[in-house]
Amino acid sequence: MNNYQNLKNIQVDKTLYDFIEKEALQHSGISSETFWSGLDEMIHHFAPINKELLEKRETLQQHIDQWLLENKSSNQKDYKTFLQELEYLEPEVENFEISSNNIDEEISSKPGPQLVVPMSNARYALNAANARWGSLYDALYGSDVISEKDGAEAGNSYNPVRGEKVVAYAKEYLDTIFPLANGLHSNAKTYKIVDGSLQVDMLDGSTDSLDDSKQFAGYNGAEESPDTVLLRNHGLHVELHIDSEDEIGKTDSAHVKDVVVESAVTTIMDFEDSVAAVDAQDKVSVYRNYLQLLKGELTASFTKDGKTVTRTLNPDRSYTSPEGKELTLPGRSLMFVRNVGHLMTTAAVLDKDGQEVPEGILDTVVTGLIAKQDVLGNGLYQNSTKGSVYIVKPKMHGSREVAFANQLFSSTEDIFGYERNTLKIGVMDEERRTSLNLKACIKEVRDRVAFINTGFLDRTGDEIHTSMEAGPVIRKNEMKDSTWFTSYEKANVKAGIESGFRLKAQIGKGMWAMPELMEQMLRNKGGQLKAGANTAWVPSPTAATLHALHYLQIDVNEVQREIENTNTNYVDDMLEIPVVQEANWEADDIQWELDNNAQSILGYVVRWVEQGIGCSKVPNINNVELMEDRATLRISSQHITNWLYHGVVTEAQVMETFKRMAKLVDQQNEGDPQYRNMSDDFDESIAFQAACDLVFKGRNQPNGYTEPILHSRRLEAKRKFSLV
Repeated sequence: MNNYQNLKNIQVDKTLYDFIEKEALQHSGISSETFWSGLDEMIHHFAPINKELLEKRETLQQHIDQWLLENKSSNQKDYKTFLQELEYLEPEVENFEISSNNIDEEISSKPGPQLVVPMSNARYALNAANARWGSLYDALYGSDVISEKDGAEAGNSYNPVRGEKVVAYAKEYLDTIFPLANGLHSNAKTYKIVDGSLQVDMLDGSTDSLDDSKQFAGYNGAEESPDTVLLRNHGLHVELHIDSEDEIGKTDSAHVKDVVVESAVTTIMDFEDSVAAVDAQDKVSVYRNYLQLLKGELTASFTKDGKTVTRTLNPDRSYTSPEGKELTLPGRSLMFVRNVGHLMTTAAVLDKDGQEVPEGILDTVVTGLIAKQDVLGNGLYQNSTKGSVYIVKPKMHGSREVAFANQLFSSTEDIFGYERNTLKIGVMDEERRTSLNLKACIKEVRDRVAFINTGFLDRTGDEIHTSMEAGPVIRKNEMKDSTWFTSYEKANVKAGIESGFRLKAQIGKGMWAMPELMEQMLRNKGGQLKAGANTAWVPSPTAATLHALHYLQIDVNEVQREIENTNTNYVDDMLEIPVVQEANWEADDIQWELDNNAQSILGYVVRWVEQGIGCSKVPNINNVELMEDRATLRISSQHITNWLYHGVVTEAQVMETFKRMAKLVDQQNEGDPQYRNMSDDFDESIAFQAACDLVFKGRNQPNGYTEPILHSRRLEAKRKFSLV
């Protein structure tokens, strides 16, 4: 049965057509004719260019493969010359400064954590949007930051011993970031407002105040006994919640019941790596959630402690300023949306020849339409107070592809009557051609760029695939210490600062992938700020609250100012390929690496293919839960593919490992009633076969991407099991 609506030169899946007509166009000020004719024109103008760009990727890869095969003994200088002649390595661009206007302060000048969340999951999306503010007490109590030693176990009910440790930790942190002139917050008896300043009466009868009076930002309640005291450092806010009747507050000398931290300043609502959207039904589910989110209508209900809880967006927060005026702060994270890249096509729309259209073009146009709700102020709350729309564009290769995205954005603005550069772009620096030519990429979008970041996992996957012929790659856990990687991270920040990002746009760093290891995150992730990043990805609202402690402590704007004076070129170091001349690892080490990669692949793929879960906490081989998405899958699969190709492991060894690890993954998921065991019948398990395809066919996948195989196998599973 044909389920398409025929519209001049395109056919539109009825599910998508109905969504656009009955939901997305409502109150947008855009007519049906304008939307569909605009989409039609964009598809038939840009799809051929999109195809040409993808063919260019393949041509470049073929030339690189051939050169590496024929020049095993050549030096790095020869390699660089070859890449320049190939125009893989582009000429250096002259200095310039970005001129993006109407960038919200959360992006331009307010460093802070950033969440990435699947737009297919309404509850997760609401949690992320509401993670602008988070309880430090809850984050500490529920994480491993607080040791369980000496009777401080977390348990299922409140443990006052652990609670005391939480309060002590928080008070010590306040002493570091918001010190009193003479005493300690742990010795405070009363916080009050006197003549527009914060006065602290101490237990010993003395009177104290903040060492820096400018850190006092506002309050709620009566001056002599406020309910909330608002503090500020490096642009981020912290609330002291005071309540003498609260179970926690009554045990505190100053009746502080909680310390609430401004946490996830920005969030990326994701259409891409963290979702499994393979057909029109899936795409509409993602689009609908985004539309309802911008309109303030998204809800999610779930059961907690036997009761039904319905989650909605949080309102803004109001205070009285030190000057006695009303002060309002956003209650929600500022939202980006991440579209898909240039690679995949979708059957949600067919062109005049009946062919699937580039999914990235569809995403751009639909995102532009949905964003009208926010730009027109139709929502319950405003996302961008500057009238901008923030779209992250992933997996672009070099400046021509970035220029193509810029053209897509401009044409979309023309369809919907936006002023030029209303649609801001986030350029993800996660592909080798982009890393090596990042400044040229930024220049192509200098009037609309709002964000760049590094993505270690995808970038490593592309590094392995691009250099497949060079030899066996180093072990996965050695990548972060390799020359190319450390240079890549530094080069990203340098390119952003040289292009004028400081106090104008975000320079981001990648994900902390271990949501249960927060103490380790607190020890290590501050290094990303010291490297010049004014945002970095975290896996949960709890992690956002804890990571915010770094931004309160480190002045990233000052760090970036200091980096402005550096003059290092990192291109040569980024060209150092992470391979070994001889794969002389011990057999046990090789097998452990293989086990670790295979288990990671299977644990993620089985949920993606058979349950449509694009991002989740997946237990690794040691049962440590890691946040997995397609980027983690790309590096693991390409790593095995490389070792298989170079004879480090054999096909039989890989297959035996996959089968053994499949049994382990089955055991790890035995409590999931929706789970289908892979090991019951390997030949019939679609998920198991998908995992094998990713490795055994890995050399033939475009740039080592996992999407073509995942999409194909997910569609197969939906047909076989009649999944919706």
